[in-house]
Amino acid sequence: MAQLILVVDELSAWAPYFPSDNLVDFQTYLKQAPAKNASRTRVINLCKNNKYLSNGYYCSLLAEARGQHVIPSVATLNNLRNKGMFAFGFNGVSEAVATLASDEQLKQIKLKSYFGRSPVPELEALCRELFERLPCPVLELTFKKRTRWELTGLATLSPRELAGEEEDRFAEALEAYSRIIWRKPKSVKRYRYDLAMLVNPEEALPPSDAKALSRFVKAGERAGVNVELITRKDYQRLAEYDGLFIRETTAIDHHTFRFAQKAEHEGLVVMDSPTSILRCANKVFLAESFAKHGVPTPKTLMVNPKEKTAVAWLEQELGYPLVLKIPDGAFSRGIYKAADRAALVETLATLRNASALVLAQEYFFTEFDWRIGVLNHEPIFACKYFMVKGHWQIYRHNDGGKEADSGSFVTLPTYEAPKAVISAALKAVKPIGDGLYGVDIKEGKGRVAVIEVNDNPNIDHGVEDVFLKDKLYDMVIADFVRRFEAN
Repeated sequence: MAQLILVVDELSAWAPYFPSDNLVDFQTYLKQAPAKNASRTRVINLCKNNKYLSNGYYCSLLAEARGQHVIPSVATLNNLRNKGMFAFGFNGVSEAVATLASDEQLKQIKLKSYFGRSPVPELEALCRELFERLPCPVLELTFKKRTRWELTGLATLSPRELAGEEEDRFAEALEAYSRIIWRKPKSVKRYRYDLAMLVNPEEALPPSDAKALSRFVKAGERAGVNVELITRKDYQRLAEYDGLFIRETTAIDHHTFRFAQKAEHEGLVVMDSPTSILRCANKVFLAESFAKHGVPTPKTLMVNPKEKTAVAWLEQELGYPLVLKIPDGAFSRGIYKAADRAALVETLATLRNASALVLAQEYFFTEFDWRIGVLNHEPIFACKYFMVKGHWQIYRHNDGGKEADSGSFVTLPTYEAPKAVISAALKAVKPIGDGLYGVDIKEGKGRVAVIEVNDNPNIDHGVEDVFLKDKLYDMVIADFVRRFEAN
C-alpha cells in the first residue's frame, strides 16, 4: 500500500478537520528519513507556498529530491509565479464568468478551486482542466473584466487561509481525492496493495459488466489487494495507487491511453500498458507484426483508399466477397464487407478521409470466432463467440442509438480448445507484451487464422468466467500481486 503524507506548516492549521495519522508539520517532515520505497510515498503539500523558498516550496523540493510524488510539484509552483502563463487559453472562460457577473459594474471576481472542484457549476470544467495542468490542493482564481472576462491570477492557499463553508468544501474535495486519510485505523482492513480499476459507468459495451467488476473487488480482498473503481475524473489520484487495471474500452486519442501513460510514469503496474494499447489498437501494426512473426492470418493487404488502382488490385488479389477494416475499430465497428465492385467502390469512398491506410482481407466465414484469453503468455479462458443470426459478425450495431445485437457463446476449458488455436493465440501475443489479451481466431476448412489481439478483452460474469468462475478473477489479481512484488 502506498504511504500518504499530508504536510502543513503547523499542526494547528489542521484544527478544523478530522484527525489523521498521515498528518505531519513541516519541521517533522524536514527531519524524516526518506522511506526505502520512496516511489510509493505520496505527499500532499498543504503548506503556505505562495513564495519562493517558503516552507511550501521546500516541502515540494524535498519530496521530489526524496523520489516521492508530491502535489504541487516544484514545476507547478514555479509556473504559478510566471504571469505569462495565463496567456494560454481556456475555452469558455469569458462566457462562464459572464453568467455569474450580472452586475455590469463588477470588474473582478475571485473564486476558489479545491482539488479541481468548484462550488460554481459553470466553472467546474475550467477548474478540472486547471488541476490537470497545475495540480494544487487549493487554488484561488482571479478573473478580471477587460474587453471580456479573463483569468488573470492563480494563487495557492493553505487550509489555514480557509474559513466556514470553504473548510467544508476543502474537506469534501480532499475526501474525494484521497479517501485513505479519512479512514479510522481500527475500522478499516489493511491491504498490502491498492489497485485502481478504471471504468466508465455510461459505456454501452464495457469490457466487464458490473457483476464481473464486483468479483474483481472480492478477488482483491482474498489476495490482500484493495481494488477501487475509479473513473476519468480521478486522473490526478493515480499516484495514490500501486497499480491500474483498465476496464474501459481503450483508444489512442482517449483518456484511457493518457491514464495508462500517467500510471506508467508514476511507477504503477499497468494492465494494459501504453505499449500494449498502441500495438493492439491499430490493425496495421498487428498485420505487420503477424506477418513478421509467422502468425497465421487471413490473406491481408494494406491499401490507400484514395489510390486509383486500389479496386482492381483488391479484386485481383482477394476476389469477392472481401472485408475492409479501418485500423482502429473495435467491437465490430469500422468493418465492412464488399460483395461486389459497386460495394467496394462505395466503401473505399466512405473510408477515404477516415485513414491513410485501410486493411483488406479475404472473407473467411465461420459460424463462430474463438476468443482465447491470455495472461502473461498463458491461456486462461476459451470462448466461442457465435455470429448474430442472419449477420456475418459477432456484433450488429443498430441505428438510432439502439443497443447492439450480439451472438450466443460457449465457454470451454482451455484444454478443450484445439491445440492449433491455442498455439496461434500464444504466438500472436508474444510480440505484444505480457499483459491480459483476448485473441480472436477463426478456425475452419483445415485452417486457423488470427483476426486480431485485444488489449482489454471482455471478462463478463456468466460468459468468460463460466468454466473457471471466481478462479478467473483470482488469476488476474494474482498476476497483479506478482507484478507488485517484482516492481
